[in-house]
Amino acid sequence: MAGSSVLESALQEILIVVKPSEDDRLTRLNVINYFKGVVQTVESLRDITVEPLRISSSVERSRKQNLLRDIMRALQRRGVHKLEFIPRARVPLLKFESNQSISCDISIDNLLCQIKSKYFLWISDIDERFRDMVLLVKEWAKAQGINDPKNGTFNSYSLTLLVIFHLQTCKPSILPPLMSIFDGNIADLIGMRSHASIETTCAVNIARFKRERYRRNQSTLSELFVSFFEKFSMIKTHSAEHVICTYTGNWERKRNQSRWMRTPSPILIEDPFEQTENAARSVGSFDLTKIDETFQETHDKLSSVLSKNSLIPILVRPEICRLLGVRAPQRDLSPLQQLLRDFYV
Repeated sequence: MAGSSVLESALQEILIVVKPSEDDRLTRLNVINYFKGVVQTVESLRDITVEPLRISSSVERSRKQNLLRDIMRALQRRGVHKLEFIPRARVPLLKFESNQSISCDISIDNLLCQIKSKYFLWISDIDERFRDMVLLVKEWAKAQGINDPKNGTFNSYSLTLLVIFHLQTCKPSILPPLMSIFDGNIADLIGMRSHASIETTCAVNIARFKRERYRRNQSTLSELFVSFFEKFSMIKTHSAEHVICTYTGNWERKRNQSRWMRTPSPILIEDPFEQTENAARSVGSFDLTKIDETFQETHDKLSSVLSKNSLIPILVRPEICRLLGVRAPQRDLSPLQQLLRDFYV
């Protein structure tokens, strides 16, 4: 393994850069306030409220699509040009980038999405290493080009579930099976139970889990990070027969559930809030091979003795390397690029 002290130091330096600061929080708050101002200029949106992550208004799908089009036009009138409207997504979505280079996703009446985000916030109260691991794994996945659902790799949600699963299955466990925090399919309960009721149930069960832990996992962040890649270094092989289930906290056999056997996806990461859904549905067979190789390569490199300057470029994007004062690796040239370079040199 890369010298544990070297890796631990590198991870802490990365976290200093990628953790949202107070300035980041204020910038995001300003973007929300700006967006509220945009919404108030649209006649069809006068009776709805804006909350982080969504717009609250109980309407049908076609109406949601039309409202998002109205929002898009209002943003265009304000000079916002980096817009992407995805009307046929499972949840109609409008993406835009603010003048502060903050990426924003706008959905309407998407309470389940809001509960998912808050649920992760609640379980971060169990152990601070959960949030750190999520930040580090997402940054690594972006650096390696496997956090891009449009191109067949993981979305950020499925990466978060992988981290949860790792912390559930390490010894001793750091996080409990999610069914012990909230037993039931939350997607089925929206409308029957209030958001506050769900939050209260989760808070009680999280507090109970924290009290009952008789033996705390003492692993350092670097040890958890390395064991994460060790655990998933054969993710393609495991996925052929198993489903990653954070609800039960186990690798579950596909053959035990007919709905899993009928799902053609090469990897199944069960959505613990909508247990009929695959959080990794964007991943294709060819892309899973790439993901598998990336996990293995990273684990192999972390198992070698590396200096901090050679370690950090494996884990972060070039722009983060520059912020850390580390030289970013040069991209491999294609044969055509190599030919052109040799011709002009």
